[in-house]
Amino acid sequence: TIYGDGKQTRSFCYVDDMVEGIIRLMEHGDGAFTGPINLGNPGEVTIVELAERIIAMTGSRSVLAFKPLPSDDPVKRRPDITLARRHLAWEPRVPLEIGLARTVEYFRDVLRKV
Repeated sequence: TIYGDGKQTRSFCYVDDMVEGIIRLMEHGDGAFTGPINLGNPGEVTIVELAERIIAMTGSRSVLAFKPLPSDDPVKRRPDITLARRHLAWEPRVPLEIGLARTVEYFRDVLRKV
C-alpha cells in the first residue's frame, strides 16, 4: 500500500552504517561541537521506486495499491549529514540496492527456519 501518488521521497540508511555513526558519535566526536548531529543517508528514493525495487528483488506478484495521503505526510525526508561528515568523519557506505538485497536475504533465511 502506498499513500499518495508515491512520488514523495524518503532516505534509508542501512543498519550497519547507522550503528557505525552512533559509535563514532559516542567515542570519536572531536568535542568541538555539542549540538545534535544528523545521522542518515542523504540519498533519496521515491516510495513507488522503493516498492518496485522490493517487488522485483523478491519476485513478488504484488500489485501496488494507492491510498489517500495523510495531510501531515511530508513530501520529502532527507537528512543533512554535513555535521556528521565534519565532526565524525562519517557517512553511509551501503547503497540502498545492497542494503535491500541484504534485508531480503535475511528475511528469506528467517522464513526458511520457520
